[in-house]
Amino acid sequence: MKALAIRRYKAPTEMMELPRPEPGPGDLLVRVRGASVNPLDAKIRDGVVKVLTPYAFPLILGNDLAGDVEAIGPGVTRFKVGDAIYARLDKERIGAIAEYALVRESAAAKKPARLDYVQAASLPLVGLTAWQALIGLAQLQAGQKVLIHAGSGGVGTFAIQLAKHLGAHVATTASAKNHALVKSLGADLAIDYRTTRFEEAAKDQDVVLDTQAGDTLLRSFEAVKPGGIVVTVGGRPDGKFARAWGLSLPLVWILGFLNRKVDRLARKKSARFEYLFMRASGEQLAKRGALVDQGVIKPILDKTFPLEAATDAISYVESGRTVGKVVIRVAD
Repeated sequence: MKALAIRRYKAPTEMMELPRPEPGPGDLLVRVRGASVNPLDAKIRDGVVKVLTPYAFPLILGNDLAGDVEAIGPGVTRFKVGDAIYARLDKERIGAIAEYALVRESAAAKKPARLDYVQAASLPLVGLTAWQALIGLAQLQAGQKVLIHAGSGGVGTFAIQLAKHLGAHVATTASAKNHALVKSLGADLAIDYRTTRFEEAAKDQDVVLDTQAGDTLLRSFEAVKPGGIVVTVGGRPDGKFARAWGLSLPLVWILGFLNRKVDRLARKKSARFEYLFMRASGEQLAKRGALVDQGVIKPILDKTFPLEAATDAISYVESGRTVGKVVIRVAD
């Protein structure tokens, strides 16, 4: 089968001919129709997250997909051959940018009926990220205020819709040309980050969802209220996360030291800080799919690329110019 893979960390991506995987116990073999591209793909390629998720090589890239069940492994009960599914693959076994991929049964859900494969492939990773950040960690409630950074990005476009569905007052950062889009998705306040400091425009937020890291994350503590929460999916893991992840004690110390400025700002503001590394969940995908079929949430697509141009798709996402999601059309 054709697959986009790397031979080592920081190596160029290559379109390789690799053996088709065979499903083991609890596995679905999926004929991939669409595979999403995320900033995480470039981080994995470059070894940025190898401490959290070491991989064997050659490594097929890609974290989420939509497709058809081609075969099932022993013990599979929820799906049958021919089912249309979408999934965020397990962090230990990625490989969505390929003609076939293995998906753990518990990570998959039926594809939302109102979406085609390309639209469905755009949603698993960003949707689970927004869900686990806003509902799982922040427990966002109706009437609360949330600031979502990079509202026109993949996570942002989904998070705005989810937060509005939950009844929150939604502020977001976006360039002026994307203000109409984010407001159409439900943002009550759109802040042009190029001309306005977001912490002055959006104060006393119950929740801040950070996707940018760096200075944006540090300034987010000026926007959150005492007792509020800042969740980052773009920053660095802290010592608390490292302990929960089961990393070695030296790594816990190192990450705690590197994150000391963030921890100090959180303590100063009496706010909670959480680093999120999203986990696969077919159960959550099914709930999200119901919202999609009800018309509550819609996918926002920027560009699609053919499988042969998958390297170009990753480069385009790395450029930071995307609005919504980029998807690779693997097969019709």
